[in-house]
Amino acid sequence: MSTIDSTRIGFRDALLKLASERKDVVFVSTDSLKVVKGEPFLQQFPDRVLELGISEQNGVGVCSGLAASGLLPYICTYAGFLTMRACEQMRTFVSYPNLKVRFVGANGGLHGGNREGVSHQFIEDVGILRGMPNFTILCPADGGQVYEAMLASVDVEGPVYIRIGSGREDKVFPDGTPFSLGKIRILSDEGDDVALLAHGFVLGRVLEAAKKLKEEGISAKVVEVATIKPLDTAGLASVLNATGCAVTVEDHTIINGLGSAVAEVIAEGNPAYLVRLGLQDVYGESGFPEELLDAYGMRVEDIVSAAKKAMAHKKQ
Repeated sequence: MSTIDSTRIGFRDALLKLASERKDVVFVSTDSLKVVKGEPFLQQFPDRVLELGISEQNGVGVCSGLAASGLLPYICTYAGFLTMRACEQMRTFVSYPNLKVRFVGANGGLHGGNREGVSHQFIEDVGILRGMPNFTILCPADGGQVYEAMLASVDVEGPVYIRIGSGREDKVFPDGTPFSLGKIRILSDEGDDVALLAHGFVLGRVLEAAKKLKEEGISAKVVEVATIKPLDTAGLASVLNATGCAVTVEDHTIINGLGSAVAEVIAEGNPAYLVRLGLQDVYGESGFPEELLDAYGMRVEDIVSAAKKAMAHKKQ
């Protein structure tokens, strides 16, 4: 396998592998084949592509019928066009009957900001789906992890949502690193002063912040929480009980995303002081992804400051 430098290519390559191994895999496109550079899939499996045009609600309905008939449909388009435009169909026709449909949402977070602007940035998608029973929600960090998440989740019962980006994400893990399905993963463990919890496209920044904290004599645990649902509450509780304070960092609104999920774990018997970094109940704006993350309080320096704030409250 060649180096996978894009989450969209990670999805496409994994879909090709799955389709070569399983005859039940089909791709449902809502004018999104080119979004994921899916032409090779169309060439190899022309009878397993359903191109429906710009009709996301219809696409989810078609996926429901395919899944009910014993096939394994993957539908990939922009995250908001799935979770907002087709939200009712995802709920009523897939989540409620607990069907095996795979939803892949592109442009999660601020990463589509300079190419397509605010209308194609989606900071609410994880929060919308957290409220739906039966959903598994995965937020891989880079292209290689999207590839591995696709393989790891193929036999999961019920609907799965995999959040992917714009195709310009930083590389975090070597290709071939297994995806930690359903479990947190400690990426760096310098000690118990503070926990830095994150997923997706901000992980590189969080790791850099941990290095800066170490230079200042502060020992941090960097924890990836790539499975948002079902949440690894036991793993999180262990980390929170060890550190007594934490910072969550997410390219998503802080409402009903990772920060809210961790706050729920804290509220249910694992006391710790929490600082949530992400979009603070605001919409994004057009701009380059890295600049937008900086502008919305997710600079390395912001993460370092948040860690110090959490530690100060713990001492009080």
